[in-house]
Amino acid sequence: MQSLGHSVGAVDISAIVVTSSAIGALLGLFLIIIWLQERDTRAFAWWGAAYLIGASAIALWTAPQPLIVVPASLSGVLIFTACGMVWNGVRLFHGRPLLLSATFGGAFVWLMCLQFPQLTADAGQERVTGAGIVGAYTFCIAWELWRERRKSLFSRAAAVGVPLMHAGMFIAPVCLRHYNLFGSDDGWLVVFALETMIYSVGAAFIVLLMVKDHHVQVQRTAASTDPLTGLLNRRAFFSCTAALYARQRRAARPITLMMFDLDKFKRINDTFGHAMGDEILRLFSTTLRNSMRADDIVARLGGEEIAAVVPADEETTLRIAERVRANFQKAGAFVGDIEVNSTVSIGVAATADASETIEALMARADAALYRAKSGGRNRVCAAAPDEAAHGAGETPAAAAPPLVPDVAVYGHA
Repeated sequence: MQSLGHSVGAVDISAIVVTSSAIGALLGLFLIIIWLQERDTRAFAWWGAAYLIGASAIALWTAPQPLIVVPASLSGVLIFTACGMVWNGVRLFHGRPLLLSATFGGAFVWLMCLQFPQLTADAGQERVTGAGIVGAYTFCIAWELWRERRKSLFSRAAAVGVPLMHAGMFIAPVCLRHYNLFGSDDGWLVVFALETMIYSVGAAFIVLLMVKDHHVQVQRTAASTDPLTGLLNRRAFFSCTAALYARQRRAARPITLMMFDLDKFKRINDTFGHAMGDEILRLFSTTLRNSMRADDIVARLGGEEIAAVVPADEETTLRIAERVRANFQKAGAFVGDIEVNSTVSIGVAATADASETIEALMARADAALYRAKSGGRNRVCAAAPDEAAHGAGETPAAAAPPLVPDVAVYGHA
């Protein structure tokens, strides 16, 4: 470490700091320009402003005090505000509401902490506190990215890389400086500035990936989704299912199919009108997207016929189906101020063997769905391997096979 401390003297630290701040500012301007072209995606404006603020904070934090006289707490306030804006940008990008308290919460906590003399008297403790606030923001950003299971707008590597780089940019140099591993503050400043540049360049690539995936998703959506519900249409469903079917077969992994039927949907249309029926369909589609995973295939096949294919075994799919049922029972109780009490019945069928076709799987799921309807509605039923014989032309309720123990039926009449 002494060699690092000696070598720092040969480095123009001010030039590195200026360069790192400039790169952060350029990235911020780059995001602002993207926002000007993509006005419907406000996340880019928030991210651009965050990086501009972050670049200003770095410049203030590392500037010689005789040159710039500002409150000592200002750089920290700006950094934590930038972290909060990045978090809100992720929320906006995924269609979630803003949390203005999240933007300024970290800065407020920082200012409150500075009121304690024992904290401000120990520079090391002050830096650890700041790192803890950044770590909390990092966790929140990672959570927002991880829980977006409905879409695949960017790779999982980006979802992990963004918060990790964000944390590393602030936490690692602070911790290293706290333990005096550089031998001098100059060494810390060099590493901090270099890390800022690496972070900025990496973030630029990730943003480009997100923009690309966003455009691809928009184009695919126009051709493959149902305009009322936003789910896949029939053609896209069978195309995606065929590809998934082949992939799962090659890997010798199971596939499970779910068929959904909104209980007493005709009565809702007759009582409240078709506009209410459309609203119920949209509400159920939203519930599905919120309750299922990114790699599940969900589609409206026509009318109120909705299906989903899950690359998982029956037990896992039954848990997902029960989550959908319970969430929709809660969401469908009221539409606006109107009490509707809409529920859903679900039939689940897992592939019995490698030769079973998607059509046969749908027939068995349909038979299980019929049994769920005739058994009282608002429940989940699992198909037995031989239930296909009852799937067409017969009444499966009269000769329904025994339910799978413990996991075959959920819900309430």
